[in-house]
Amino acid sequence: MKSTHFYGRMLAGALILGSASLSFADAPEKAPKDSLDKFVFTDLKTVKTTSVKDQASSGTCWCFAGTSFFEDEILRQGGDSLDLSEMFTVRKCWEDKAEKFLRMYGTINFAQGGSALDVPYVWDNYGAVPEEVYKGLNYGGEKHNHAEMSALLENFMKTLAKKPNRKSISPVWKEAYAGILDAYLGKVPETFQYKGKTYTPKSFAEHLGLKGDNYVSVTSFTHHPFYQPFAIEVSDNWLWGESMNVPMEEMKAIVDNALENGYPVVWAADISEGGFQWRKGVALMPKGKDEAQMTDSELGKWVKLSAAEKNSAKFNFNGPVEEIVVTQDMRQQLFDNQETTDDHGMELVGIAKDQVGNRYYKVKNSWDDKNIYNGFFYVSEPYFLAKTMNIYVHKDAVPKNLAKKMGMKK
Repeated sequence: MKSTHFYGRMLAGALILGSASLSFADAPEKAPKDSLDKFVFTDLKTVKTTSVKDQASSGTCWCFAGTSFFEDEILRQGGDSLDLSEMFTVRKCWEDKAEKFLRMYGTINFAQGGSALDVPYVWDNYGAVPEEVYKGLNYGGEKHNHAEMSALLENFMKTLAKKPNRKSISPVWKEAYAGILDAYLGKVPETFQYKGKTYTPKSFAEHLGLKGDNYVSVTSFTHHPFYQPFAIEVSDNWLWGESMNVPMEEMKAIVDNALENGYPVVWAADISEGGFQWRKGVALMPKGKDEAQMTDSELGKWVKLSAAEKNSAKFNFNGPVEEIVVTQDMRQQLFDNQETTDDHGMELVGIAKDQVGNRYYKVKNSWDDKNIYNGFFYVSEPYFLAKTMNIYVHKDAVPKNLAKKMGMKK
């Protein structure tokens, strides 16, 4: 996900099959008009999840989503409720990202963003640590703020890529680079004590019992063949991690099967749509006004509005509204036109419905717990179908018939 993942701060300073319909559910029940002036959600299924965290002023949603997911995987498998360090993973990604940036002669993206796939990469290769061992707040304060640190790291690496020495790169650059990370995030401990035992980051990750090979990233685009993996072409996929490509109905089927059976799901998506309304705790893809259904009086007023005013009216909702019908072709076009962008990483932790029967996914975010639903929100099925970049889930959550199509060994 790109580095503008933190919505509030960003504006201020990674089942049952069916055709793509309104909500992949039965037709909504009719309801009195006065019942549509607010949202009333009922959770139908939820998975166990740890507390909501706050990425604050940092572009690290990908790590918060991935870490929360693995904390919940530990819960699902009968383990303790843990608070694991996001910043240990972030630190290790900055290190490896810098090496790749130089190997690519400074021609690839180098910023705060990343993918949920980066989390298992770090855990498998470098380990993991508890939050209390590595908070990553060496610069003071109680909230993450990576603006200054990331600016220094980016300028450092861009300067280095230009080879100031002309012929070569100094062999001490890693020490200088690590010095910046040490100053802001703190030095990484070689060993640490946790609940009466001594661990290294590697031994602690092994103790947690989670392996990246047990999980799969899934996406749905038509510019690559279905049932084959590919690296999604977004700038923050610096690791070039691959996702299995399937039709969108099957991607949704995997999510539904996972949540129905207690498996959490990482969700990477575009949140730039006007229908994404964090303060209201909901994300929709409204159909908008239908001029054919307007009275003469309504139409007379409508045609006088500017394009901006019409667009604003489309997203001026306080309760359930009719949403667009999402197709595979539409989904692809939104990606090709860069209307669907790699914005934010979150976690799907439940299935819900509203007061008229529309289905939603319950989403755990990493923007603290100060919104209407204490850090959670509800995304409609049309929004999910249109704006999902990829999902990440345990392989056992994939229905057997789809696992076979995907060539997965379970």
